[in-house]
Amino acid sequence: MKSNLKKATLLLTGIMVGGKLFAQTPDTTATGNDYVKPFSGGDNFRTWSIGVHGGMLTPYTIFGTNGRQDFKNPTEQFGYGAYIKKQILPSLGLQADFLKGKVRGNNSQPDANGNPVYSQYTTNINWSAALSANITLANINWRHDKPFIQPYLTVGAGSMNYTPKITTPGGQETNFKTDGKASINEIFIPLGLGLKFDIAPGVNLDLGYAVNFVQSDNFDGFNHGSTNDRFSYAHVGLEFALGGRKKPQMATHNPVSSMRKEYLWENQQTKTALQRQIDAEKAKNDQLRNDLNTTNANLAKLTTDSDGDGVVDVNDKCPNTPAGTKVDGSGCPLAKPVVYVTEEDKKVVKDAIKNLEFDLGKATIRPHSYPSLDRVANLLIDKNFSLKLAGHTDNTGSKDLNMRLSKDRAESIKSYLVSKGANASRIEATGYGQNQPIATNKTAAGRQANRRVEFTLY
Repeated sequence: MKSNLKKATLLLTGIMVGGKLFAQTPDTTATGNDYVKPFSGGDNFRTWSIGVHGGMLTPYTIFGTNGRQDFKNPTEQFGYGAYIKKQILPSLGLQADFLKGKVRGNNSQPDANGNPVYSQYTTNINWSAALSANITLANINWRHDKPFIQPYLTVGAGSMNYTPKITTPGGQETNFKTDGKASINEIFIPLGLGLKFDIAPGVNLDLGYAVNFVQSDNFDGFNHGSTNDRFSYAHVGLEFALGGRKKPQMATHNPVSSMRKEYLWENQQTKTALQRQIDAEKAKNDQLRNDLNTTNANLAKLTTDSDGDGVVDVNDKCPNTPAGTKVDGSGCPLAKPVVYVTEEDKKVVKDAIKNLEFDLGKATIRPHSYPSLDRVANLLIDKNFSLKLAGHTDNTGSKDLNMRLSKDRAESIKSYLVSKGANASRIEATGYGQNQPIATNKTAAGRQANRRVEFTLY
């Protein structure tokens, strides 16, 4: 039994150190029950909880060996307890612990003649109460809302009332204290670790292990050596959060996730407001254009472009040009030149793609990208190339937002190249949104590959 307890303890410690089981729940929307506006007060959370648990009490601990214990053969006895916890921060809580049970060991250390002094001791823990700090780990994460598994550490101090009884090799059991009062009050220090599993909203499965350091050598009824007594408690229990079910539990709340959601929501609101302003201005311009066309026929002739080639009808010497045809200043189709794209030209474009960066969620080109884009502009000017810009995104966010973002980024590159002297009529900017992925969107690397702008010289 002792070996199994030791293995379980080492496994629990390994989980705490390795951290490979810190499973996370998937992201939810900013309007879900787990979302709380950043820097909100404690009233928005469930901060009080109660827990009950039961498990094994034993003199054996991970900090000591049989040679340092007063009794050589520890045995396991049942113990049980409860606690009340107040969560102060997502990673820090204060809890009042209560514990009751028995601790037993056999075969005491020998006397000077090599004979065991006692065959057994049994200590009843009549009650114990401690105030401990509960430190929750691994609940701060940028990618996920809250942890499914919550590792924790506890450390505190308290008082216990216990009654030790000792049994001689002849089988006679007596109280350790013989002054008429069998029980003893003693200070002790509990130090523990454990895991909590979020099995339901406001309900956690609690697996824990604690070593209790008694501040005397009286706990086992045998004063041997110079060390104080200690015992351990491995338990399984349930924790129940108190308060309204619509509020998240602070101990499982991830504040950086709420900050990320708040940022995304505000960013979306800003984009929506800007788009509404742009749409309103376009509507005003369209209305002004319509007013001019209906009130001034001559002005209408000067602004009408029937075939949409960019040359108004009064100057168009080649009317009814097919859509998409590139024309000269008189509206006539341009002769298609023979274009030779060299490997050096392709390298210039590849460098521009490699160094291209935008601000997060925006079409603003970062200054780091300017030098390589300047070389592309010079290439378009010197060799009169045409260039197709195709913007793409991953599948994060709505399709409409991704389509607009991909188009805006392609247009942003076009505007920059034109500002450097490139011919606007030879640059085509198109957005495809999330419709043409080149990698899976299920991984971060795949989504990174899908967020791109393709350059095609011709």
